Amino acid sequence: MNENDGMNYIPKDKPKPVVAPGEFVFAAIALNHGHIYGMCNSLVNAGATLKSVYDPDPKKIETFLKQFPNTHVAASEQEILSDPEVKLVAAAAITNLRCPLGLRVMDAGKDYFTDKAPFTTLEQLESAKAKVRETGKKYMVCYSERLQVEGAIFAGNLIKQGAIGRVLQVIGLGPHRLSKDSRPDWFFNHEEYGGILCDIGSHQIEQYLFFAGEEDATVVNSKVANYENADKPELEDFGDCTLIGKNGSTNYFRVDWFTPSGLRTWGDGRTIILGTEGYIEIRKYVDVATDKKGGNHVYLVNKDGEKYFNVSGKIGYPFFGEFILDCINRTENAMTQAHAFKAAELCLIAQKQAVRIQ
Repeated sequence: MNENDGMNYIPKDKPKPVVAPGEFVFAAIALNHGHIYGMCNSLVNAGATLKSVYDPDPKKIETFLKQFPNTHVAASEQEILSDPEVKLVAAAAITNLRCPLGLRVMDAGKDYFTDKAPFTTLEQLESAKAKVRETGKKYMVCYSERLQVEGAIFAGNLIKQGAIGRVLQVIGLGPHRLSKDSRPDWFFNHEEYGGILCDIGSHQIEQYLFFAGEEDATVVNSKVANYENADKPELEDFGDCTLIGKNGSTNYFRVDWFTPSGLRTWGDGRTIILGTEGYIEIRKYVDVATDKKGGNHVYLVNKDGEKYFNVSGKIGYPFFGEFILDCINRTENAMTQAHAFKAAELCLIAQKQAVRIQ
């Protein structure tokens, strides 16, 4: 786990299998983003069997095998797509190539599990919707800032239990460390990565829809900028956005690449959720200037008083087991397809409508 580099940060959870060995087989294709390690690790811990991997870059394969040493190296993408034993393909391709890969996976009769952001254009989103209708296969997205953060999962449970009443507003702060010298070239090409609101903004919008129980929302305004990276003119190092949900809740989020070097982790991600009867703050990865280690710090204030919870290692990542069972049983308990697509749609709209400040 690299706590200083968000691209190579691997969330860790404990094994909690929902299926027997060999009962649910998956493969990995396209190792362009480090999130693929966390995705595969959590699927394996939920009981899935990682059979094979393919990427055209031998160095990426070599690194992958250090984490998953018993994985078969496929000679081609087609070898995996033609394998009847593989039921799911997990992938972290270059962002604008994630949808074309997903269409090929679903055409091959397999479910698809991609790193966020799942699309870079609204046209890609529409093609994926059509392919889901045509094939009946899943196009699922790993929105890891909720699905692989125990503090966020715990906060969701508190909301379901009525701890803060009806959710009125969600504020999301998603700072990241740029680590410019370690990033691949595609990361700075707008056509390939899609823009900051499309990319890390997708985490924030997905969380808002989930915590507020919204099925749809309107992008009120959005802004992007390149404040301090003139040498990378297509990079957006700052973005923010305001949304109003169909049921009247609101969301403001800010994402940026300005995590200072003095912070002991890659980003001080926080979420503040206001309800009619209280509020919750999630300090996801660090509680700054304290002796508290790690992340998953949750603060709750309601009629019963002030409470603090450290839930690291206590919640796990239930999405992955639920998703495996969804693939087997053709259910939607982990996340609905509509929710995954709506979060993607809103981040694409926010990106498309964004005012460029600088």
